[in-house]
Amino acid sequence: PLKHINRGDCAEMDSVSKALEEVLSAALLQGRITVGVYEAAKSLNVDPDNVVLCILATDDEDVKDVALQIHFTLIQAFCCENDIDILRVNNTRRLAEILGGGKQGGEQMDLHCVLVTSPRTSTAKNQALWKVNHFCHESRCMDQWVPVIHLPER
Repeated sequence: PLKHINRGDCAEMDSVSKALEEVLSAALLQGRITVGVYEAAKSLNVDPDNVVLCILATDDEDVKDVALQIHFTLIQAFCCENDIDILRVNNTRRLAEILGGGKQGGEQMDLHCVLVTSPRTSTAKNQALWKVNHFCHESRCMDQWVPVIHLPER
């Protein structure tokens, strides 16, 4: 069962949410995003050490999708085993906007799983990645292994 983090204030969650948007935008521009449950599983199998963040995204109707929940459980276990930070995002529409509209070559992208790989260079955007990773580490210390982030509409 998913537990929502009830710590800190809304400002902290907004700050982490904004940092996540920065991380995703920068990674998208640099070609460091893998989208889709199947593609993510392949990437995790080939080069798990290069993955710095795994985002699992759902909307209300996805909760009833048993197959998707099984995929999530397996991906979460793999990420935990390989020390990859994981976040749950509850707004796939906003995630699609951040990732350029959610379409690739005219096809709808599977945004249920998004991987971010390591930045090639040190930039200011790494501060945003640090903030997201720090939030994940703090969450684990509170036994919240897969914290949920709300991406607000813009």
